Amino acid sequence: MKPAICEQFGIDFPLFAFSHCRDVVAAVTNAGGFGVLGATAYTPEQLDRELSWIDEQVGDKPYGADIIVPAKFEGKGEHLSRGDLVDRIPVQHREFVAKLLADHDIEAEAKPRLGGSALSGDTGAELLDVAMSHPIKLIANALGVPPDYMIEAGRERGVPVAALVGAREHAVKQVRAGVDLIIAQGTEAGGHCGEVSTLVLVPEVIDAIGPTVPVLGAGGIVTGRQMAAVVAMGAAGAWTGSVWLTTEEAETAPHTVQKMLAATSRDTVRSAGRTGKPARQLVSEWTDAWLPHEGGQKPLGLPLQNMLAEPVIRRVDVLAAQGHPGAQALATYFVGQGVGLMNKIKPAREVVREFIEDYLAATERLSNSLPD
Repeated sequence: MKPAICEQFGIDFPLFAFSHCRDVVAAVTNAGGFGVLGATAYTPEQLDRELSWIDEQVGDKPYGADIIVPAKFEGKGEHLSRGDLVDRIPVQHREFVAKLLADHDIEAEAKPRLGGSALSGDTGAELLDVAMSHPIKLIANALGVPPDYMIEAGRERGVPVAALVGAREHAVKQVRAGVDLIIAQGTEAGGHCGEVSTLVLVPEVIDAIGPTVPVLGAGGIVTGRQMAAVVAMGAAGAWTGSVWLTTEEAETAPHTVQKMLAATSRDTVRSAGRTGKPARQLVSEWTDAWLPHEGGQKPLGLPLQNMLAEPVIRRVDVLAAQGHPGAQALATYFVGQGVGLMNKIKPAREVVREFIEDYLAATERLSNSLPD
């Protein structure tokens, strides 16, 4: 008998895989899990192409999309243009980045680029419309309660709306707003995360919201036995992200992959130096530079810090792949503490298979631990 969440989403195994790479999403869905495409960085036209490709690859198998619409960000409600946001990036921050690059023997560009405002939420409604024009089976949101238009669209089209939370009170607020699925993400997670560990957060959230809304455990989960642990605590399944960054299908920058394979669980840090909000990523000389208490520069808020940092980090990734030592020292990416268990490049399908085998072995150990 399948778990209720497998019946609900039409999957064989309650493993949800968040990835910015369409190939990973399709591979996980085709292997019996549930792939979720991180859609925020795309334009509506790009997202339509990505989802159309996934549709072709998975047939009628289920997958979802994740669109970040932050509850709080610089310029919210002011209807600012990209140029208006750019103008709000202080000169001292631009000069700080230029000096940081120079200190690592990276020449400044004649006209430094500044990124878009994907994390401002301005394109959320357009991206949602595109996503809902495809046969997605889940829409997820992070960084606050989903906007009303997302919850309403989900209800109208019968698509469950999920929300990521890092604290008990946030889960209560999400359920009151009408969210259908809660992802309780501990501080071990890659990307934006809170300060409470997965082991504590999952049962805390489940006790707070009761049995009516299912909960997925998340944060540092890169093996089936960890997944079994959150299910043993009452979760309906697991939401994962980091483990897919070192798969064959992933588009992670080559040097960053090697850093991840060599990293321990202590080689990550929660830093606002990439997006403006605390996000766990690989420790590097970039993250070190944005630690104010250690003499670094205080990051800007969301989305200004992201606009400042993202083009620079992408350039650093290119140089790092070419062997530039300064760029390699700066290179970083979002990843959770589970990176210490990610030691080999594998196909995504094999990762799913290993999750299942490890999960079953763990549940058998639990069963055998019971007294006769």
